[in-house]
Amino acid sequence: MKKLIFIFQILAFILFGCFNTYAQTGNVEITQSVDIEKVIEIRKEINKNISMLRIQIYNGNREDAQIIKEKFEKHKIDSIVDIVYETPNYKIWVGRYISQLEADRKLLEIRRYFSDAFIFRPVISPIIEEEIKKN
Repeated sequence: MKKLIFIFQILAFILFGCFNTYAQTGNVEITQSVDIEKVIEIRKEINKNISMLRIQIYNGNREDAQIIKEKFEKHKIDSIVDIVYETPNYKIWVGRYISQLEADRKLLEIRRYFSDAFIFRPVISPIIEEEIKKN
């Protein structure tokens, strides 16, 4: 009798496993205001240039800046890399750090490859300041 119940349970399990289930199918549609997209874009611009700590790894001509940027990216250091032009030189800025501790930790990692790297606090761009005042 126990064997018969066991075989029946196995057959039931196999039988139910053969059917397709459609319990969790459907589409989700998200609608949002266009103003939200504008606010997000402004926020990204503000965060990009707000008074955070950055690390500079290079200061010089454009060709060498491109080479240094590619070299930095090959080391797979997890940071944002920007080439910034400030007359008359191109600079490579790395990361956007809120705390000094976070910047110091990343600087130690970067200095293994770029010994001249240093931490600084860039000034907010005047264009961004105007955009903040408008909104």
